[in-house]
Amino acid sequence: MRSSKTKLAIIIPCYNEELVVKSTVETLLNVLDGIIKKDKISKESYIYLIDDGSKDNTWNIIEELHKKYGSKVKGTKFIRNYGNQKALIAGLLGVKEIGCDCVISIDADLQQDENAIEKFIDEFHNGADIVSGIRNDRKTDTFFKKYTALCFYKLMNLLGVKIPPNHSDFRLVSYKGLEILEKYSEAGLFLRGFFHEIGLKTAYVHFDVKPRALGSSKFNFFSLTSLALNGITAFSIVPLRIIAVIGVLTVLGSGLLAIDVLIEKYLLHNTPSGWATLVFLLAFFGGLQLFCLGIIGEYLGQIFNEVKARPRYIKEQELI
Repeated sequence: MRSSKTKLAIIIPCYNEELVVKSTVETLLNVLDGIIKKDKISKESYIYLIDDGSKDNTWNIIEELHKKYGSKVKGTKFIRNYGNQKALIAGLLGVKEIGCDCVISIDADLQQDENAIEKFIDEFHNGADIVSGIRNDRKTDTFFKKYTALCFYKLMNLLGVKIPPNHSDFRLVSYKGLEILEKYSEAGLFLRGFFHEIGLKTAYVHFDVKPRALGSSKFNFFSLTSLALNGITAFSIVPLRIIAVIGVLTVLGSGLLAIDVLIEKYLLHNTPSGWATLVFLLAFFGGLQLFCLGIIGEYLGQIFNEVKARPRYIKEQELI
């Protein structure tokens, strides 16, 4: 059992969230106060907001909240937009540097149930270093988003990356987990895969997802596709092996076809017709080659980004 005087940090990545950031912080402060009164966390627990290069009034509101609540509300501002995963990493490493016993990440729109935070803390006190939030359902998602998400999780499991379905970035990480995270320097780190790969004791908390009250989701088809491709290429080389198998099967198939042509021509003296079949095969294998090159290109892109060794993000300002 861990100490009840746990210093908790809550990190919130924000991108153009001026409509919700104030109410979100006030709601979470009330949640923290309730857990503090139950003597489960320390009075030094705090909220840490990461402004991911917002173009609206988000940072100004964060500054106002910092002035109003002092050290209970901290924040950092990126010089430009770097994306949700890098904002989360900045938050995790930022609170490690400031000081905490564990950290919980949650979305700025509070669609994830903030009342589940106490359950995360209970699991942490029971010895879990990672507590992952699992959605009870995907009723708030569109038909397209719901089924593409399910396909993504099934694909990741087939590729050997065992991520639970409906897993989210609503999670608790212990200080031990943050120390391990700090050792991973790759730019394209996929957190959902990373925290399941490192092997720390993990627990799960199921929660309901609420409809978004104000504003709109900052995830679109292209950002979600990019996240999915990053997750696949960062944690599995199975697609490259599939390409190798396809190559071997194609060579074997073409060899058999060549034997058939030779038999037809020299033994049966019957020049094969089948020009439509030939055109179809040329089009099929041409498309297959481009598809395989695209997969290889994704891996080359990952290598390209890593060897440049550029910083994941640049902070413009920090409020502590």
